[in-house]
Amino acid sequence: MKAEVSQQRSLLTLSEVDAELARIAHRGKNLAEQKRLDELTAQRGEVNDRLAALGIALEDLDAQVAKYDSEIDSVRQREDRDRALLEGGSVGAKQVTEIQHELETLQRRQASLEEQLLEVMERREELMAERSEELRRVDELQTELTEAQQARDAALVELDQARHQCATRRDALVNAIDDQLVELYEKQRARGGAGAGPLQGRRCGACRIEIDRGEIARITAAADDDVVRCPECGAILLRVKQ
Repeated sequence: MKAEVSQQRSLLTLSEVDAELARIAHRGKNLAEQKRLDELTAQRGEVNDRLAALGIALEDLDAQVAKYDSEIDSVRQREDRDRALLEGGSVGAKQVTEIQHELETLQRRQASLEEQLLEVMERREELMAERSEELRRVDELQTELTEAQQARDAALVELDQARHQCATRRDALVNAIDDQLVELYEKQRARGGAGAGPLQGRRCGACRIEIDRGEIARITAAADDDVVRCPECGAILLRVKQ
């Protein structure tokens, strides 16, 4: 196949534009700004999970506080009733002894309940402090998320602009190159890898493999308008400079 040197030069430019489009696509799939946004989103999810767990734990402690308060109140009511009996003077000596014994038992019970309540309240204070810290982290993460989303969106706009510019340039190049040469180039691209690449010394610019001396001699001897291909990958070898 024959192709003017100017056509081969345009094909070299086209291969470079396609390489740039591939880099843009790769960056779009591996956008650092998107990864940062994903990381922050995951962190916010973890914080929300911890907040939910703290909420459940605090509800349990509140239930325990209510239970202890109720039990302490019952003990105090029983104590008040017993003291009222003693002060009323309407009970016998034996019953007085029993009531006094009961009062001692109730006092011990109240002290035990109050001690347990204190432990629960202290634990509740610890969890409330943890909750405040997690809420602070939520606010912090929301600010970081907003900034990260703005950075991601700006990067996507930049990529779209670069992609559009390359696509426009590609269309112009394709329209200026011989259809048969473009068809050969596209068929090679469809197999994977680059469709064309510059000959760099003895190395194919498409597959980066060094060509043996015999093949290089054949390629070098070919006419300037001959379309030659890499014996290793099949890509069009362009022996021109832009």
